[in-house]
Amino acid sequence: MIPQPKLPLPFLKNGIAQVALIVSNLEETVDNYSKLFGINEWHFYTYGPPLVKKMTYHGQPVEHRFRVALGYFGPMRVELIEAKEGQTIYQDFIDQHGYGVHHFGVLVEDMQTALSQAAEAGLEMIQDGSGFGLDGDGHYAYLNTENAIGVTIELIERPKHRNPPEKVYPASGE
Repeated sequence: MIPQPKLPLPFLKNGIAQVALIVSNLEETVDNYSKLFGINEWHFYTYGPPLVKKMTYHGQPVEHRFRVALGYFGPMRVELIEAKEGQTIYQDFIDQHGYGVHHFGVLVEDMQTALSQAAEAGLEMIQDGSGFGLDGDGHYAYLNTENAIGVTIELIERPKHRNPPEKVYPASGE
């Protein structure tokens, strides 16, 4: 007898920590969110080499690049993503839907355990990246959940120490 996965999945117990949107122009969208919602601090990063040490897309090693801006809307983290280069699920989303809400992020303490639980539940990992923390830790992984629930789920194992942002908006003194 095949063991049935524990549902709901244990990594969903703490709820959604992040909402992410794919945008066409990162700086313009950050400016609009800041004005409309009063989000007063955004941290910008470019994910790809050399920041992200290992990346996959549908199980194959890849190199791609995307820019993100991270801010907080109350306790909820907002991630804005601009696709730049290479094969990504972000570009797939743009090609299929245009721009908009792409995924919900959930925090996990142990990525390998969470990925095993997801696989047991029949959820395929479609993209991931790891090694972006100062100590070579940090891992994100996307699960193929869009058709089932209308949005992709991202598992996030935050690094213990994050690299400093490339840019902070607004800049000091603005």
